[in-house]
Amino acid sequence: PVPEGKTMDEFFREFSHEGLTERLETILDTNSPDYAEREKVYRDRLDFELDIILQMGFPGYFLIVMDFIQWSKNNGIPVGPGRGSGAGSLVAYAQKITDLDPIEYDLLFERFLNPERVSMPDFDVDFCMDGRDKVIDYVARTYGRDAVSQIITFGTMAAKAVVRDVARVQGKSYGLADRLSKMIPFEIGMTLGKAYEQEEPIREFLEVDEEAAEIWEMALKLEGVTRNVGKHAGGVVIAPTKLTDFAPLYCDEHGQGVVTQFDKNDVESAGLVKFDFLGLRTLTIIDWALKMINPRRAQRGEEPLDIMAIDLEDKTSYDMLKRAETTAVFQLESRGMKDLIKRLLPDCFEDIIALVALFRPGPLQSGMVDNFINRKHGREELSFPDAQWQHEWLQPILQPTYGIILYQEQVMQIAQVLAGYTLGGADMLRRAMGKKKPEEMAKQRSIFEEGAVAQGVDGELAMKIFDLVEKFAGYGFNKSHSAAYALVSYQTLWLKAHYPAEFMAAVMSSDMQNTDKVVTFIEECREMGLTVLPPNVNSGEYMFGVNDNGHIVYGLGAIKGVGEGPIEAIVNARSQGGEFKDLFDFCERVDAKSINKRVLEALIRSGAVDLLGPSGGDQDKLGFNRAVLEAAQAEAIKAADQAARSLDSGHMDMFGALVPAGEESAYDSYLKVNEWNDKVRLGGEKETLGLYLTGHPIDEYESEIRHFIRNRIKDLQPARGDSQNIAGLVVDLRVMKNKRGDKMGFITLDDRTGRIEVSAFADTFAEYQELLKKDAVLVVEGEVNHDDYSGSLKVRAKRIMRLEDARSYYAQRLVVSVDSSQLNHHFRAQLGDMLKGQPGKLPVRLDYCRADASASVMLGEQWSVSPSDELVLSLRQWLGKEAARVEYS
Repeated sequence: PVPEGKTMDEFFREFSHEGLTERLETILDTNSPDYAEREKVYRDRLDFELDIILQMGFPGYFLIVMDFIQWSKNNGIPVGPGRGSGAGSLVAYAQKITDLDPIEYDLLFERFLNPERVSMPDFDVDFCMDGRDKVIDYVARTYGRDAVSQIITFGTMAAKAVVRDVARVQGKSYGLADRLSKMIPFEIGMTLGKAYEQEEPIREFLEVDEEAAEIWEMALKLEGVTRNVGKHAGGVVIAPTKLTDFAPLYCDEHGQGVVTQFDKNDVESAGLVKFDFLGLRTLTIIDWALKMINPRRAQRGEEPLDIMAIDLEDKTSYDMLKRAETTAVFQLESRGMKDLIKRLLPDCFEDIIALVALFRPGPLQSGMVDNFINRKHGREELSFPDAQWQHEWLQPILQPTYGIILYQEQVMQIAQVLAGYTLGGADMLRRAMGKKKPEEMAKQRSIFEEGAVAQGVDGELAMKIFDLVEKFAGYGFNKSHSAAYALVSYQTLWLKAHYPAEFMAAVMSSDMQNTDKVVTFIEECREMGLTVLPPNVNSGEYMFGVNDNGHIVYGLGAIKGVGEGPIEAIVNARSQGGEFKDLFDFCERVDAKSINKRVLEALIRSGAVDLLGPSGGDQDKLGFNRAVLEAAQAEAIKAADQAARSLDSGHMDMFGALVPAGEESAYDSYLKVNEWNDKVRLGGEKETLGLYLTGHPIDEYESEIRHFIRNRIKDLQPARGDSQNIAGLVVDLRVMKNKRGDKMGFITLDDRTGRIEVSAFADTFAEYQELLKKDAVLVVEGEVNHDDYSGSLKVRAKRIMRLEDARSYYAQRLVVSVDSSQLNHHFRAQLGDMLKGQPGKLPVRLDYCRADASASVMLGEQWSVSPSDELVLSLRQWLGKEAARVEYS
């Protein structure tokens, strides 16, 4: 709807100029002597765009987009600063559809809407994940539920899924289907045919297993067939009348979930206007961080932080960027991107725009990335008349990218400046170069040469430039998209630099269901010097938060096995009655329908109720109450049930209050329970949290690994040509293929002092592949080198051993200590069974001690063992913690 008495075109033009006036107040200095001149540049560009939009008949489209974006901002739903070529429109900037000044960054309107090639404008709009559905609902309410719908998608049977589906329908066992499916590599574009060619184990399995061959034969026939329907992630259509006038609709059996039965391409062919409402998790992270930051700023009497108003030249942020400390920073956090950052050392916003455009296969493989970096750092000459510019008219266009044609907009500007193309015509040239059609390119060469000669440019030079432009046009990236996303990248970088705790808490909350990601982020917090407090039912909320001391409070929602309902019940009970005193108090006050045995076990194993144990709030005792808590949980649940029944029936339990809650006497009958050993305690933490909280699996072996390694990881020094031994826990494993198709493995070892990447190339990987598993403790012999590319140390493995193999290789003997009180008529038989159960080559010595004497006895060769964890731990559990040890000299 437009104001009464105005046509849509009149309102559209007036609204755009009013919006530009508001924008100019913030981006230009009104007292500057050149203000009028600079304002004219903006007004002229705005009028130019308005004329084209009105001429093409698209003002209504812009106004609808403006309307739902403005509604989102007014209702606290974060919207991205722009996405795709739409960021090149000044009209969009004036109407607050986008938030990046296109003139400041040389973004071109014609890349978005070409007056010489009639096509629909297409704004892809990013919304906060939490609010996207509310925006879609607003559009449906505003424009009519019978005129608005989301779009259907069709799911097909991909390689892994079709094998499982066929096996299920054929009645084959789940185990067989699972084994066959897991043999198919997890790669984009993988097909059954490619998997059969690449993977020898598949071919061997199909030859020997008749049932597997039957599954495979039918799966080949069904692969790629449409299997199910879904809803497009962001596509929404708005029809001028009822949707059914234009497209058939699809809904579930209850009449819900209505979508168009045409897919995204067909709805446009049917004449419907498509809008993309995309959910961007990063906007949600920024929003959550601001919701933690701004209340504290208000307490200090400071203005709320406006993320769109931050300084784009902040030195602290760029210093962090140059150190490649970009874990969790939007688009800049991958291993390859960090390596590129270390080489480029970006120090301005234009460099971040370039980073987004450079980090793609084309530029990386073409060598242009190396040229870009060398020119930025003065290792290649740039000054005119150097050949890098080709022609002096190109210098202003290519200066920001050091003479490299990096953006599609630069291709268009070169054609405009050098050969007299209109920008609309230059966009047609860019498209032609991308499609590489010979007849079209021959026609464009002729137009380019004639235009250049008419401008006074030498024809031969013009053709040389044309060939150069054509070469790079295939690699060119849309600068409008790159600039808009670079802004989001910078915002997350700035938050990490200035509000690290709030930013990392928001990041962990956004990925709390992905424990591998949470582990990575917690490790990053430690690297940043941030304190992450263990989970605690007396302070935690569902999401990660930040307390008044600046410490990150663990989000209870990140505990596996504890859902949103139980956490809501815990927080409600705590807010009504204060902190919980002990497990009995906890079970009695939290809604019993929400907290069952499985949930309580997860809370205990994660350590979230440690401070409710017999040691109370003693932080030093974290992790050491859990056996008692587990033993007491059944009675705590039973007592809570009994109290609830009594309350429901109106009876008072005479004996329920005899033991006051919160006193250690509540646990008196459980205090003799054996403490969990390190392995059980840490295993529970790994299972529920995805990480080790109160220790590290390698701690148990710390005293013995000193016998076969010289340095812990943090103390390693490169020594080219010399082998060194490293011991650690495998925390990451990647398998890749070299150019010959041979598999290589890359593992990350962690020994709690640091982490290091170990590469096992083809022959080494083939020999030790069975040992390379996550959470295994390994000893690696290899060469430690400094990697110039990433700036870190790396190890090239020569030999890989399990810890027990290293023990066997380096150890002298297994020593078993026993005192007189442990000797009985079962001792010899039990010891014999244990030693015989782990046969090997390591000699065993028995140390016997009593009050008045001691003796050592070497057992015969027939009692030699393999010093496995299982044997050592079993002996310690039977005879005591210090009763079994491996001696190395």
